Amino acid sequence: VIREHGIFGKHPFVFMRTPGFGDTNWTDVMSELRLAGWSGSVDIEGWHDPVYRDQLEMTGQVHALNYLKNCRGGSFVTDPQ
Repeated sequence: VIREHGIFGKHPFVFMRTPGFGDTNWTDVMSELRLAGWSGSVDIEGWHDPVYRDQLEMTGQVHALNYLKNCRGGSFVTDPQ
């Protein structure tokens, strides 16, 4: 389907879900990004999610933020050295 129509083609293939509600292993994604030297940010765009949108968008975004913090290893802790 992707080869013929692309991700956003006429045949649904990808269901955009807020991190923590879909099937992406975000712990692996964060680990691979860090191993590659990435130190940027992750943007959470809740309006893509078919469930947590409109009135539930902020609820989904807060959940996603907390979920992604856990995936990266939890809250940032300063090295005491």
